[in-house]
Amino acid sequence: MKAKYILTAVFSAALLSSCSDFLDVQKEGEPTTTLYFTNDDQAVDAIDALYAPIHQEGLFGRELYWEQGGACDIVWGRTRSYPTLANLQYTGDEDPLKGTYGRLTGLISRANWVVEQLLKKQQSTTLTAVETRSLGEAFFMRAFSHFYVAYRYGNDKQGVPFVRYEDFPGGYDNSIPKQQASVVDNYKMIIEDLDNAIKYLPNFKDYGIDNRGRAHKAAAVAYKAKVYAYWAAFDSKQWENVIKMVDALENEYGRDLAPEFADIFSSDFSNYWTKEYLFGIAGTGGDTPGGSEFPGVILENKGWGVYNGWGQIKPSYDIFEEMLKDGAGNARITRSVLEYGQEFQFFGETRKFFSTSDVESGFMINKYMDPFKYENADKNGYVSSNGNWPTARVHMPLVRFAEMLLFRAEANLVLGHADLAAKDINRVRNRSHLTPLSGNATWADLYHERRCELAFEYSDHLYDLKRWFHSGAAEIKELAKKELNAHPRARHYADRGDWNSTFEVGPYEDYLNEANPAVKPVEYDDHLMVFPYPSTEITKSGGALKQNDGY
Repeated sequence: MKAKYILTAVFSAALLSSCSDFLDVQKEGEPTTTLYFTNDDQAVDAIDALYAPIHQEGLFGRELYWEQGGACDIVWGRTRSYPTLANLQYTGDEDPLKGTYGRLTGLISRANWVVEQLLKKQQSTTLTAVETRSLGEAFFMRAFSHFYVAYRYGNDKQGVPFVRYEDFPGGYDNSIPKQQASVVDNYKMIIEDLDNAIKYLPNFKDYGIDNRGRAHKAAAVAYKAKVYAYWAAFDSKQWENVIKMVDALENEYGRDLAPEFADIFSSDFSNYWTKEYLFGIAGTGGDTPGGSEFPGVILENKGWGVYNGWGQIKPSYDIFEEMLKDGAGNARITRSVLEYGQEFQFFGETRKFFSTSDVESGFMINKYMDPFKYENADKNGYVSSNGNWPTARVHMPLVRFAEMLLFRAEANLVLGHADLAAKDINRVRNRSHLTPLSGNATWADLYHERRCELAFEYSDHLYDLKRWFHSGAAEIKELAKKELNAHPRARHYADRGDWNSTFEVGPYEDYLNEANPAVKPVEYDDHLMVFPYPSTEITKSGGALKQNDGY
């Protein structure tokens, strides 16, 4: 099976002039400034260049995940230069975190240009089937990148900058995008783009094997559900729309859970596209690796001398303790977290986990480790042969159907249907052979299930906490407040090289210095629901971009 990803770039009219399969990692052709969208090949290249940045280190390869250090599920594993994020003193100017805003807004502008050009062509001629699909993909990618900017930086007091290029009759005049009055205005435009995406996109089943991984109708519906859930932080009526979207995914698009939890993170290509799949980054290994480097980022630093893992993100004791509530050794915890002494396969050998890499938590993320189990995994195509770009043959979900069920459960809790919430939570629990809830669901059940099921994925646990803190439901607000104001804990082993060593549980040590005491010095409040804009972005805007309150 072919499963590679293109790694190209697009800068307005400067696009690649040759055709390449969506899954082809190798860049083909040279940039050109000639007239674009004259044939299907150019439309495909333009869209492939929109997908490429999300796979890279600066976004979903690594940088966006650093933000999760502001919650208590992960610690950084190696000393970082931005403990301000974990201690609620983040300024927006810390490297490399500050770069994500510009990368996402750059992706918006690229998608904007493609939408504008294809709509302009549509006015004068009938688009081909490929161009029609490409228009849907451009709408999807504009909504996708807009969404990740909107909820990170926008709230009910002020939104984020955004304009649609097609709204300028004479063509976009390159003016600074308008900062919307409220993030709700952004959410409305994101929903409109997703509706347009649904109009033009094919269903997933209509894609050939070489084009799987592209946006499809159900992916757009899933992101609508997520947008409505985030919008609901400011307007609880939007929870009704969340239920409608999840119902549609189930009843109209045939989405469901994969048979087993481990299937989602399998190195078997046939498991990439189960009914649970909605949208994500399909990774490969081999000599021309594609996907996200995240599996190598989280691997033990230097991989016990076998492979160049980076050792940069580790589970905390807190998330392990939360997962233990479902029983030691349950199917979800063992697939999600490696703890000392736990057996696992690595490059054809049976090992027991221990770690000596840099600042340690006592755990390692196990969700994406399946491709590393094979003998000569780097030579046999399961992981990248280049340890400096350590992708692996595993699918990294950005949104999947289990999350949709948990959003519907949350919606039903808000709307007073705790019995229906329990049904959806139990579907997720039953899949992992966990004891089902015996009665109606509570907010504590929802908190636990969402935290454990989606751990170490790009579902954004930190923002879950922020929107729950903003919630009118006292129980979930208190749970969120407790975690936001806590300091993550780790296991500290007497002998880190010995899996039988004794340990103590205590604060994660990397934050422990005079400037960053064990207890976070700032109490969480609502202004922290959004990040501050990098000061360079405000400077570049000439003051048109207004900093968020409290920063």
